[in-house]
Amino acid sequence: MTNQTGTRRGIGVWFERLMAAMLLGGQVFFHLLKTPIHRRNTLEQMSVVGPESLTIALVTAGFVGMVFTIQVAREFIHFGAASTVGGVLAIALTRELSPVLTAVVVAGRVGSAFAAEIGTMRVTEQIDALYVLKTDPIDYLVVPRVLACCMMLPVLNILALMTGMAGGLLIADSLYDISPDLFLKSARNFLELWDIVTSLIKSAVFGGLIAVIGCSWGLTTTGGAKGVGQSTTTAVVTSLLAVFIANFFLSWFMFQGTGSGSL
Repeated sequence: MTNQTGTRRGIGVWFERLMAAMLLGGQVFFHLLKTPIHRRNTLEQMSVVGPESLTIALVTAGFVGMVFTIQVAREFIHFGAASTVGGVLAIALTRELSPVLTAVVVAGRVGSAFAAEIGTMRVTEQIDALYVLKTDPIDYLVVPRVLACCMMLPVLNILALMTGMAGGLLIADSLYDISPDLFLKSARNFLELWDIVTSLIKSAVFGGLIAVIGCSWGLTTTGGAKGVGQSTTTAVVTSLLAVFIANFFLSWFMFQGTGSGSL
């Protein structure tokens, strides 16, 4: 009975913090319209989100591209469709794998850091000190992080896409004798500008979700060091859940109807 009560209480607290995150997202939007941006803080956070996350994002994308090619190429060759391997990989990476996996990497690395850093500031009363100094924590802490994620995730996404395609091309050429020209021609025939645009839009949305959730969980942290650890873990899980749910609705909205890819 005690465990059930604790579980219900935990779920209730989670929903309360989720509502607080939604409210924070609205506050960020209005602050962007009304108040100047802290440029130095924004540039610092862009460095944290972008260059410092680049290596792990590219390594992940490269191996995903290679694994996807291994799984797809042999089946397509069996059915005489080797000429479509590059196009299928390009569509999969551009529309889904690259933006989602980049968001997962950033959520695990950056979203957790946001929650831990701001959570530590909350439990050590540094947030209260900002109020005493007449500095709005949303302007000083949250908005720069949201802007950094929204701007840098599309960049990471494009670089991850290129790396994933390079990994797929390497495997297709070395293991399955699919020429680079055929591979790239297939990718050009299948991909459209809209695919790139939607990939960038997805990345920006995912970046905003990760930043808002990480910052919100940090701002609502209680309970000292233990609370910081719990907030960090829950922020990452919630960010991933939000990314996957948002990905479904964005994909449903952006890719309805019949496809237009050609061999």
